[in-house]
Amino acid sequence: MLYDSADAWHAAPRKRVLLFAMSGLGKTHVSNMLRDGGDWFHYSIDYRIGTRYMGEYIADNAKHEAMKVPFLRELLMSDSIYIDSNITFHNLTAVSSYLGKPGAADKGGLPIATYQRRQDQFARAEKQALLDTGYFIDRAEGLYGYPHFVCDTGGSICEWVDPKDPADPILSELSRHCLMVWIRGTEAHTAELIRRFDRAPKPMAYQPEFLLRVWREYLSLHDCAEGDVDPDAFIRWTYAQALAHRQPRYEAMANNWGLTVDASDLADITTPAEFDAVIAAALADKA
Repeated sequence: MLYDSADAWHAAPRKRVLLFAMSGLGKTHVSNMLRDGGDWFHYSIDYRIGTRYMGEYIADNAKHEAMKVPFLRELLMSDSIYIDSNITFHNLTAVSSYLGKPGAADKGGLPIATYQRRQDQFARAEKQALLDTGYFIDRAEGLYGYPHFVCDTGGSICEWVDPKDPADPILSELSRHCLMVWIRGTEAHTAELIRRFDRAPKPMAYQPEFLLRVWREYLSLHDCAEGDVDPDAFIRWTYAQALAHRQPRYEAMANNWGLTVDASDLADITTPAEFDAVIAAALADKA
């Protein structure tokens, strides 16, 4: 690891960490707190995906819908208006809306082939955004003078890596630049995430093999055709399975490439110094 002891962490003039966990366990909360402290650069993987690697897909999809309206089509064709996304750290709705949900068109669903293509686009984008981490570390310090750096990853990072492979290209690159920190939730956290998702289901990115398996299982279990699937019902049904699928992958990433902190230890911290103490304690435990 980049820092192999609590003393090494405390003494480091440049602290660089990467946070990974399921969405909703505090990655962005901690990253925002560190950034607000003034000495930390906050690199959001999801923001990078939406602005650098999927911005054109998102804008073109919006234009495609607008072209169905004669008034807007005329203005677009004459370059009188333009359409673009307004992605921020706090509003990534455009990305999730583009990913969509598979199922019946009259319920807002996408054909499964379209959904899989967009999933593939997102996977390529996330992999590249993760590999951009080193570039942003150099940029944060060289251009802006930030000594410390936090990489705020998406929940799907574990879908694109093999944590048991010591030569995994993404994990090898990330661990070379950052201390990798898993924010581990409890069963109570998992239950709350499921309840929260059930109230407002939103698109997710899945490992292709996992997605194909759960899609086929859903069709068989509910004895329905692809075009009859209720999109929200499918992703609700899939969510708990996705959590169970990801948990051992996160754990292996922490065991083989980084360390673990409990979500409860980060929930109430309000200063970078408190964050430093949590990381130092986790490093001591790991040692």
